[in-house]
Amino acid sequence: MMKLTNAITLTDTFPSTSMSTAIVNLAVTILSILGVLKLYRRVANRKANKNLAALPPGPAPWPIVGNLPELLRCKPTFRWVHGFMKEMNTDIACIRVRNTHFIPVLSPEIAREICRKQDAIFSTRPLTLSTQVTSGGYLTPIFAPNSEQWKKMRKMLVSEVVSPARIKWLRDKRAKEGDNLVFYVQNQYKANRSVNLRLVTRHYCANVSRRMFLGRRNFGRGMPDGGPGPEEIEHVEAIFNFVKYVYSFCISDYFPFMAGLDLDGQQRSMKHINNVIWKYHNPIIDERIRQWKSGQRNDMDDILDVLITLKDPAGSPFLSDDEIRYQLVMMNQPELMKKAHEEIDRVVGKERLVQESDIEKLNYVKACAREAYRLHPLSPFNVPHMSIQDTTVAGYHIPKGSHALLSRYGLGRNPKVWVNPLKFDPERHMNHGDVSLLEDDLRFISFSTGRRGCIAGMVGTYMTIMLLARLVQCFDWTPPPSGIDLSESVDELLTPAMPITAFAKPRLPHHLYPTQN
Repeated sequence: MMKLTNAITLTDTFPSTSMSTAIVNLAVTILSILGVLKLYRRVANRKANKNLAALPPGPAPWPIVGNLPELLRCKPTFRWVHGFMKEMNTDIACIRVRNTHFIPVLSPEIAREICRKQDAIFSTRPLTLSTQVTSGGYLTPIFAPNSEQWKKMRKMLVSEVVSPARIKWLRDKRAKEGDNLVFYVQNQYKANRSVNLRLVTRHYCANVSRRMFLGRRNFGRGMPDGGPGPEEIEHVEAIFNFVKYVYSFCISDYFPFMAGLDLDGQQRSMKHINNVIWKYHNPIIDERIRQWKSGQRNDMDDILDVLITLKDPAGSPFLSDDEIRYQLVMMNQPELMKKAHEEIDRVVGKERLVQESDIEKLNYVKACAREAYRLHPLSPFNVPHMSIQDTTVAGYHIPKGSHALLSRYGLGRNPKVWVNPLKFDPERHMNHGDVSLLEDDLRFISFSTGRRGCIAGMVGTYMTIMLLARLVQCFDWTPPPSGIDLSESVDELLTPAMPITAFAKPRLPHHLYPTQN
């Protein structure tokens, strides 16, 4: 019986054992074949790559993770990048993180090759956490990859928002904020207070944007002296924090399986920033949409009205509600201030305030603005241009999916391009007749260029020049006894580490200064 039982057991288990052995053998065979194929592919690729140019020079990558350790350890990242490029004496480099190649560029010639000669190849954007969250899933054209959505939104902005006719239509709104700028600085003088120029600059630009887009300066009651209230301060701070994260490195963008860990805290920070911004925007947008749908509002007054009332050829709303939501140094050198005063006094005089119509003739003031863009950009790099195919740039092989990073910091301070690059010298821009803030040769970056260039260059020019011209025309400026500290912060933006303050004194007849905001 025992023998029979053992025989039955052996017979029952034999097929299973044989099957297991067969499966193991099959698995080994498959893995062997795959290994041979992989080895063959690697050898074939090496032979094929002999005909390819080399990658740009850069730090030696670690296995699998590439240069991730350096990116995490060396902060701020852009200083590490520019540091090793200086040591290697190169204007183009390659930094690898996993399978992604970052290509920083410091040379105008190489920048023009990317943004002009090969514009179509570098015409898309990478997908990142910060841009995805803040653009509502790439509903806006700035950060959106090449797609029908990008084409739709860019076409709409060009024709309906930043067209010359629309910019002219919004001129009075910009003028109101120019008057409020003077009103606020005048009140600081009356109160014998220094002027925080960082606050003035940021909030003037924010005020102009809110006035044009939302028809208002303040989310709350504002301040009697024309300055920002707590709501505006929180809103602008959130916007600048967003800009900081757009240009920072996020681990989960390149290692998606680590997204839930939020090791660098960027997901949490971006969600908070988004909540702050839309806490102020959403009630205004929702109420305006309701007014148009109910017939309570019939006349267009600002860009929000334009966006809401756009129709497609079928007569349906052109934009969804979500798409509407997401559209929305001289004081240390008195001789420069004197030249700017002299130009404005000659062109405008002292019996009226400078207006946008005067900008065309204010070449020295525009040269000062160009020099500020060159020497003191807000961010170290431009928004990345991602290649849609393998290509060659400056004789180097650039793989598909590479992120080309035009360095605002490096282009503007490149000693091969600029004489005494660290000196603030507006005269260097005065050799070509009329001065423009646009820099077509990409010796520095103001509003970018190419099909992914900034489409609001005209509005940006008006805002920049009016800010500078009003401050220069209306006031004499005196630095504090301690002087002005222009040392840069240690984060991923190039903002000054300390607030820039100065004392203002009116220099025009009293009746020209606004008496209310």
